[in-house]
Amino acid sequence: MIVLIIADLILANSTHWSTLLIGVTLWGIHMGMTQGLLAAMVADNAPADLRGTAYGFFNLMSGLALLAASVLAGFVWDEFGATTTFYTGATFCLLTLIGLVWQPSHSETKL
Repeated sequence: MIVLIIADLILANSTHWSTLLIGVTLWGIHMGMTQGLLAAMVADNAPADLRGTAYGFFNLMSGLALLAASVLAGFVWDEFGATTTFYTGATFCLLTLIGLVWQPSHSETKL
């Protein structure tokens, strides 16, 4: 998440193609760091006989989340501009990071 936050901040403030290239590169590094991990999590947690279904459901949910995020990003871009769109993305990433850090461990949760 930190790499994506940095990428968003660089993209929001880029005024030259070389800075833009650094932001896009960091965005790609983030994708490389996360996509394989997410697929591995599906494989590790799905029963062997339902693994294909689990991948299909994972991709369906990912696609719906990307659609919603893209619609929101398009709205923010149209209404407030590109810079605000990337700051909004960085803010969502920061909120996600805070949620991950403050998430109670399994031993702390009460039923």
